Amino acid sequence: MTIVYENDLPDGVDFGDAVALDCEMMGLNPLRDRLCLAQLADKDGNCYIVKFDGEDYSAPNFKKLLKDKNVQKIGQYIRADMATIKQYIGVMPKNVYCTKIASKLSRTYTQGHGLKDLTAEIIGVELEKETTCSDWSEEHLTDKQLKYAANDVLFLHQIRDALNEKLEKVKRVKLAQSCFDFLPTRVELDLLGFEEDNIFNHH
Repeated sequence: MTIVYENDLPDGVDFGDAVALDCEMMGLNPLRDRLCLAQLADKDGNCYIVKFDGEDYSAPNFKKLLKDKNVQKIGQYIRADMATIKQYIGVMPKNVYCTKIASKLSRTYTQGHGLKDLTAEIIGVELEKETTCSDWSEEHLTDKQLKYAANDVLFLHQIRDALNEKLEKVKRVKLAQSCFDFLPTRVELDLLGFEEDNIFNHH
């Protein structure tokens, strides 16, 4: 089930202890390219898409969920989504899990850590990624756009669970969690213009 809402989640949506999260923007620069969609999925395969009109980002129900430390937010390269959310919604998501970081720490046998790679190996589903470059600000989104947006979150619960097993196997669970805990700081650096500048380098 995929449902589209305008500017906020409805009252009373319960995602349990974890929600898959992704955003679609007008581009990759959160200081320039506005937030258009936020996609959220529960573990039962229900997808809730919040479509923002570019004017109203108050989104009280969405904000409440983002700030809830008891609900883990699962995302693929969630750092980018966190930056956009902080810039437009005004809050830093709490309790985040990045499937790309977990993959890089546990799947060192491959260089393929994108969502398409993870979904193919773990779920056995080949995702269509051609709609990545799309105008997400359109008033009426196509069925193809909605399917693409939903697919960005629908498999993340299963991927997280599989990656957790792999992290356990290589004894890097605590290391992964430390990386996740650092992400809000990394995002603040990104938004200050330090995205490409590694301040931890000697030079």
